Amino acid sequence: MQDDLVIGSKRFKSRFILGSGKFSLEMTDKVIRNGGVEIATLAVRRVNSGGRENVLDYMPKEVTLLPNTSGARNAEEALTIARLARELGCGDMIKIEVVRDSRYLLPDNAETVKAVKLLADDGFVPMPYMMPDLSAARSMADAGAAAIMPLAAPIGSNRGLLTKDFIKMMVEEIDLPIIVDAGIGRPSQACEAMEMGCAAVMANTAIATASDVPAMASAFKMAIEAGRMAYLSGPGRVLEDRGEASSPLTGFLGERDEDEGGPRRPAPVDGAHRD
Repeated sequence: MQDDLVIGSKRFKSRFILGSGKFSLEMTDKVIRNGGVEIATLAVRRVNSGGRENVLDYMPKEVTLLPNTSGARNAEEALTIARLARELGCGDMIKIEVVRDSRYLLPDNAETVKAVKLLADDGFVPMPYMMPDLSAARSMADAGAAAIMPLAAPIGSNRGLLTKDFIKMMVEEIDLPIIVDAGIGRPSQACEAMEMGCAAVMANTAIATASDVPAMASAFKMAIEAGRMAYLSGPGRVLEDRGEASSPLTGFLGERDEDEGGPRRPAPVDGAHRD
């Protein structure tokens, strides 16, 4: 069964998006390959055009770049950064980050809605990073977003799916890919996000801070694939008020020996003889 991730006009097999901001340039390629990654973000400030070291030189050529507007404090600044990324050859897909909060680094949803409209009108494929809020997500979709990227927890915290219930609302109500971004700390949490119907998971800190970085990238790859498969398979129902035997109990104890009134004998298996 074909099960591609579709963002704008592009299709992807992998649903693991890598945030590359915390990796050394030398580690970037290895993590991408171990994770089976097809989309990787990058901060425009790391694209050192004409310099000695350029992050683009460490990105496998087959990977689709997803530059972000990190550093933007309003919609106009996000548009300026996006245009710069396009001039540097990073393409039209753009992750919108508009953050004015310097302590918790939470995105500004109101300015992000404005940025989505500005970038969509300018020919970009906007993917807004946002606080999980259904009304704001609807506004971003109406403004031209190609996907919605709610945070699971504060960025870089590795605290997991703190906003799970709000993300689930968006999965159920928004007809766009919902991509969990920021805060995922374990492969099991990525798997849970995929099980509830998210289209993809983006991770950075959880991998970059692991003891074995390439191995953790592989673990995230497998967890995301498992979660997606579980979602498509339709998880079984949950019983809240009772238990249920996993095997039928009837016929298991067989019959009593009617002549002696003794204990039951095991029921014969079809085609077998009694002793």
